[in-house]
Amino acid sequence: MNIPQNLKYTKDHEWILIEGNTGTIGVTDYAQGELGDVVFVDIDSSISEVKAGESFGTVEAVKTVSDLYAPCSGTVLEINKKLADEPQVVNTDPYGEGWLIKINITNAAELNDLLDSEAYKQLIGQ
Repeated sequence: MNIPQNLKYTKDHEWILIEGNTGTIGVTDYAQGELGDVVFVDIDSSISEVKAGESFGTVEAVKTVSDLYAPCSGTVLEINKKLADEPQVVNTDPYGEGWLIKINITNAAELNDLLDSEAYKQLIGQ
């Protein structure tokens, strides 16, 4: 199982890559494996901000629909448009082309509540 050390993780299985004030958010390799084949990603194209711990969309797999939760608060910079036509990228490349949204982080202190890779491994029993 791939759990990159340069990311922070939520207990709800989202990851965030922090580059300055920009955060790129996606779902973990573990989450996509648990979901199964992703068939649809629903993120409202008019979303302008996210709040830590609140849902910003859903990911739909063959057998289930799961909410997507923001790891921290921020203003939305970009939504991965590729997922509209190729939602399966979440399965094949969850830490790369399968990213969900990019945000401008507005409350960096919230990042202290996230898990590092070792704590995330413990959470999922790795």
